[in-house]
Amino acid sequence: MAKENPHREVLRIGHRGAGGYRPENTLASIEHAITLGCHFTEVDVRRTADGMLVLLHDERVNRTTNGMGFIADLTLEDTQKLDAGSDQKVPTLEETLAIASGRIGLILEFKVPGLAYDACATVRGSGFIGPAIYASFLHEELQHVRRIDPQALTLALFKRLPEDPSATALNLQATHVGVRIDAVTRPLVQSLHDSGMMVFVYTVDKPAAIKRTKLLGVDGIISDFPDRV
Repeated sequence: MAKENPHREVLRIGHRGAGGYRPENTLASIEHAITLGCHFTEVDVRRTADGMLVLLHDERVNRTTNGMGFIADLTLEDTQKLDAGSDQKVPTLEETLAIASGRIGLILEFKVPGLAYDACATVRGSGFIGPAIYASFLHEELQHVRRIDPQALTLALFKRLPEDPSATALNLQATHVGVRIDAVTRPLVQSLHDSGMMVFVYTVDKPAAIKRTKLLGVDGIISDFPDRV
């Protein structure tokens, strides 16, 4: 069995842009991730009442904007009147692709069912340059992505590890697996690597934890402070 190379580069992945420094899931946050030299930034995708794809983590806009209510009950026009912090708007997926194209890879996390077809079409239609990885805890969404684009990169996210994570990810035909920092182990990383998948760990912010995680042989670390990776 091949040994991990402790000196190999670990991908630096900004969480929700660079959420420790700028308002999460905003264009300013993505710009900062680019400034910090991130390989990827992870952002969260939801749908407005009129079917538009926007970046937002929570079901409600309350925590991250000056508005209230469910994003699914607000139109895009309503949503873009909100202040998402530091005079930032809630961006659309199209705006996100435009600012990131040719500058940084994107991990698009689907937060609700039914986004795969429109999101894949939006990415294709945008002419996005660079790697795009489709991610979700909702594994059926990743199966939809695989049907749409057999060559797509998909990231199967796990909150709780199944009995056999490698078998589950293989069944999903995932190219990447996302594991919580408190669940990742060297044998797990090795097993996933042996099955041909890359391993990303979330969300790792403390320098000591980042150092420990790197020693496990992971391929990427998702962090609110990605310059620490």
